[in-house]
Amino acid sequence: MDKKLAVYICTGCGIGEALDVEALAKVATGEYKVPVCRTHPFLCGAEGVAMIKQDMEAEGVNALVIAACSMRVNYDVFNFEGAVVERVNLREQGIWSHPANDEDTQMLAEDSLRMGIVKARHMALPEPFQVEDLSRTVLVVGGGLAGLTAALDAARAGYKTVLVEKSEVLGGWVSRLYRQVGVNPPYSELEETDIARRVKEVEENPLITVYKGAQIEKISGAPGMFEATINHGGTQVTERVGAIVLATGAVAYDATKLAHLGFGQYANVITGEMLEEMAAKGSITRPSDGGPVNSVAFILCAGSRDKEHLPYCSTICCTESLKQALYIKEKNPEAKVYIFYKDMRAAGNYEFLYQRVQKEGVLFFRGEVVSIEEDEGKNLFVEFDDVLVGEKIRTEAVDLVVLATGMVPTTAIGERMTIKAETDEKGAQAEAPAEEIIRSNILNLEYRQGPEVPTLKYGFADSHFICFPYETRRTGIYAAGSVRAPMDIPTTIVDATGAALKAIQCIELTAKGSAVHPRVWDLSYPEFFMQRCTQCKRCTVECPFGAINEDEKANPLPNPTRCRRCGTCMGACPERIISFKNYSVPMIGDMVKAIEVPEEEEEKPRIVVFACENDAYPALDMAGLNRLTLSPWIRVIPVRCLGSLNLIWIADALSKGIDGILLLGCKHGEDYQCHFIKGSELASYRLSKISETLNRLALESDRVRMEQVSIMDYDRIPKIIEDFASRLEEIGPNPYKGF
Repeated sequence: MDKKLAVYICTGCGIGEALDVEALAKVATGEYKVPVCRTHPFLCGAEGVAMIKQDMEAEGVNALVIAACSMRVNYDVFNFEGAVVERVNLREQGIWSHPANDEDTQMLAEDSLRMGIVKARHMALPEPFQVEDLSRTVLVVGGGLAGLTAALDAARAGYKTVLVEKSEVLGGWVSRLYRQVGVNPPYSELEETDIARRVKEVEENPLITVYKGAQIEKISGAPGMFEATINHGGTQVTERVGAIVLATGAVAYDATKLAHLGFGQYANVITGEMLEEMAAKGSITRPSDGGPVNSVAFILCAGSRDKEHLPYCSTICCTESLKQALYIKEKNPEAKVYIFYKDMRAAGNYEFLYQRVQKEGVLFFRGEVVSIEEDEGKNLFVEFDDVLVGEKIRTEAVDLVVLATGMVPTTAIGERMTIKAETDEKGAQAEAPAEEIIRSNILNLEYRQGPEVPTLKYGFADSHFICFPYETRRTGIYAAGSVRAPMDIPTTIVDATGAALKAIQCIELTAKGSAVHPRVWDLSYPEFFMQRCTQCKRCTVECPFGAINEDEKANPLPNPTRCRRCGTCMGACPERIISFKNYSVPMIGDMVKAIEVPEEEEEKPRIVVFACENDAYPALDMAGLNRLTLSPWIRVIPVRCLGSLNLIWIADALSKGIDGILLLGCKHGEDYQCHFIKGSELASYRLSKISETLNRLALESDRVRMEQVSIMDYDRIPKIIEDFASRLEEIGPNPYKGF
């Protein structure tokens, strides 16, 4: 596009009193020959916005640099259709975190404006990717409580829905319950499940197509254009869908692995599921001889919260055991019922159920069960370490022991596979570490990155459980219910509704050509200059979201609607052939080159901070909001993700004479709190490989540092920067300064 650039400088919020705005304007009009440069005391107000619109209409302005507050505020106010907009942060990371009317603060503002102008000159308006024959149908995989709820809610919103269930009946785990824990006042009474009603509504809804006794043969494509091949009774059916809800639930932990608790060894040691089946049939008896049950011991956390089995809490075991204790008391009020627990987790309204069970005479013991033994009459004895008494205790004989086993997500069951880093013909290794995935035979995705959704360390389908709880790492596929996390019935219902709405949101955003979480407003997508591609596979291996497949010659095959626009592929590419209309390697490189670097004798070092837009940049803003002082040496460049960091930017900075480069990215680790999953991890991996090169060039590797921060680490930011600055003072100026 032919661009006419204009710069608008706000003097409100103390900017005009803290900076020499006239000198700032001369940077635009003098150095960069910007034809239109205006100031306003209230740029985000009606008059300021009207002034900008007037210039767009009368002057033909279509590229705007707004030098005012952070890009994270007033983004709706400064959204002008048909124009490129770049924000320059003079407030939060300028005058609010640096002293007013100070030479260094002025230099910071002028450098920030320089970088903003350079970036605006590079930017072009994105051209949204448009899906041909976009489908607005939602595919729900799994016909239990979560799947039924998701299908019903999607249909109620007016969207066609396809429901696939592998068994011949709908209802899942809830359909096998005798009763459910009360979800209505007074919360202490057991209730009938309403699963039959939900099944009936699904089967009678004209917008829902149900496949029972069916499995997903394969899924190809991407959001808006998934092709799901369904094996239904030996016949293959293909459905084109726009988004997918994964609701295949969980199964009980294999109790045969709990040898010390006697399951499989003693007939009268059963699981909670087996007790539900007995209660549903009308009688609870001893499996060994069919005799009456006059005493029962419930063992909670049977295999859960145990590093040898399930390290996590499965959420419902406590309340399900409380409910089942009432089964026993209802059948035989004189029965002795014992509950052995590590911690009783019956929060919220479940407290009313807990209190009722106590009043019914159930005995509670807090401790760790050591062993279970059996006598000649098939009676059982429980030995446990009582935490309160502080010694081992052995119970009198009981007729039945019930193990409350935990939940194992269906995504954790299957064949374990390892996706390894690959090498190209020249032996260059892709920078992504090997990743283990589980082929659970649920979705059978035709992705080069693996057939199922990647999972967290315990096998639960997840992307970022704090900020994006429904999203898996496969765009357009949303997890709901206990396949995502252990949860009870009310939570599952809410969760399924959320996943259905997310699937609908994905369809509608895809129709507009927009990204989904977290860059919902982004209409750009990666473009490949294939003439220079060396088939190194780095972009396909390192993409956290499976957005790039490969053809038979190892050329990348991008799937734009799968893309989250993080730019990890851009950072990975050694040939720098991947770019976005509004984000590219040359753009950021030129921003670095636009920074004014003082001569060595001026003793004003410069630090470039590449700050992730998801946590680090907001943390810098919050430091300003709290009036924390930041080093005057820093020049902040926001990046979509540290995974988009291309090492050429470091070379550009050091050759420019920049004294240090600080990378601030999201925290990464086992819980994947990097917003783009592996971006920070990949950046760290890349940096580890350049230390040798820097030392060979007589540039200390300490000049480049990476720090992990969360949004709440704003109070740590000043010290992180000061510590780095102190280290740079020890090292001395960049030897390339002045060249």
